[in-house]
Amino acid sequence: MRCPFCDALEDKVIDSRVSKDGREIRRRRECEGCQRRYTTYERIEESMPMVVKADGRREPFDRNKVERGVLTATAKRSVSREQITALAEAVEREIGELGVTEIASREVGERVLPKLRQLDGVAFVRFASIYRDFRDLDEFAKELAALRDANTGAGVGEAPRR
Repeated sequence: MRCPFCDALEDKVIDSRVSKDGREIRRRRECEGCQRRYTTYERIEESMPMVVKADGRREPFDRNKVERGVLTATAKRSVSREQITALAEAVEREIGELGVTEIASREVGERVLPKLRQLDGVAFVRFASIYRDFRDLDEFAKELAALRDANTGAGVGEAPRR
C-alpha cells in the first residue's frame, strides 16, 4: 500500500475491523517511512454494470456519484452522512444483484427515489426534480401532491387526515 502522505511503499497494519454489515474491512495503517497513520477499506469488487447516460454515453457504475447526488439533495436537511452512505450502498447492492451488463441512468435514479422518499420528503422532491425532469409546474405539483398524500395517508380524492 502506498502512503498517501510520503508515497513510501512500506507500512504496517495496526488494527483491522469488519464493518457492521460484514461487507468490508477497515484497516488502520502506519507508514514505516513517515510514521503517519491512515485508514484503508477493503471490499469485494463486484462486476457492476455500465450506466447508459441520456445522451448515449456509457460509464462504469459509481456508488460515489449516487452519494454525491443524494448529498446535494439532502443539503441543509437533517439527514446524516451514514444514512446517505447506507442508501447508496443499498442502491449499489440492488443494481449488482440485477446481473445486467448495462443499466440506464434514469433507472439508477428511479432506484434511489423510493429510498430517499422514506428518508426525507424535501430531499426526495429535490432529487426527483432532476431525475424525472419535470417539464412544467403541473408535473411538479402532481409529484408534491402524491408525496403529501403518502405522508398523510390520504388516497386520491380524499381529504388529508389530521
